[in-house]
Amino acid sequence: QVQLVESGGGLVQAGGSLRLSCAASGSIFRIDAMGWYRQAPGKQRELVATITSGGSTNYADSVKGRFTISRDNAKNTVYLQMNSLKPEDTAVYYCKIATLSGNEYWGQGTQVTVSS
Repeated sequence: QVQLVESGGGLVQAGGSLRLSCAASGSIFRIDAMGWYRQAPGKQRELVATITSGGSTNYADSVKGRFTISRDNAKNTVYLQMNSLKPEDTAVYYCKIATLSGNEYWGQGTQVTVSS
């Protein structure tokens, strides 16, 4: 059984910052990529940022220069530092991990609301 527990979401004014965390626990063997996705009301889930086991990162164009993804392998945790937040960043944010064996796991989601 694998669990992903997300935290750090909330309500913030435009221009503000939030830091999301996602801690994985349970029967996890060798996490490969970790990432953050988001889904706004009426829209499809989209990639926000990913980070490989080697530390290579990838960002959606809409968040480049504002968001930073990082990970702590010892804690099986991935972070998303979000700065200069905009109302269009409002969404439910989900973390996802992929193991070397090809399994994928999703978190339950955390709401981020940015007011104008």
